[in-house]
Amino acid sequence: MNKSKIRKKLLKIRKQNSFKNLKINFRNILNILKKNKDSGKNIGGYYPYNYEVDAIKILKKFEEENYKISLPKISKNFQMDFFRWSTKDPLEINKYGIPEPTSDKVTYPNILLVPLVAFDKQLNRIGYGAGFYDRYIRRIKKNKKIITIGLAYSYQEVREIPIDRYDIKLDFVVTNKKNK
Repeated sequence: MNKSKIRKKLLKIRKQNSFKNLKINFRNILNILKKNKDSGKNIGGYYPYNYEVDAIKILKKFEEENYKISLPKISKNFQMDFFRWSTKDPLEINKYGIPEPTSDKVTYPNILLVPLVAFDKQLNRIGYGAGFYDRYIRRIKKNKKIITIGLAYSYQEVREIPIDRYDIKLDFVVTNKKNK
C-alpha cells in the first residue's frame, strides 16, 4: 500500500477511535529519557490536531519536572522552527488551523515529541505528507544530538511503510500500550 492510501486509511481509523480516550503513560517517555542520560531538559512538542495524541498534557507534566517546553511554528518554504512556550502562554492559530506559540524566541530541543499518522516496527513514520518534521530533524541533527519520540495509538502501527530518501526514522515510538 502506498503512503497516501495508508494515510487515508489510518486518519479514518484514528477519527473513528477518537471517543476511546486512550492515553500515553508519561512514565514510559521518562524511562526512555533516563536511559539516554545526555538528552537534556529542552523538549519540543506539538499541539494536537485531527485526533492526534494529546502532547499538551504530556508537555504539562514535563513542565512540572522543570523541562523547558517549545512548540513549532511553520514558516515559508515548508520550514519549521521551535519556539519557547509554557502551558500558561497564549497561542495563535496558523493558516493550517493549528495553534502556535506567540513567542519569537527560537529554541533547539534535545528531545522532540513527533506526531504521526502511521508507523512500523522499523520506526518509520507517515505524517500528513508535507515533510515538516523530516526536514526539521535532518537540519537539526547536523548540529546537535536530538532524541525523536513518536507519539501514537497502538492501532496506528502498520506492517511496513514505504520509505524514500527524504524520510527520517524515529528513535522511539511510544503508544498507549508499549514503547517501540
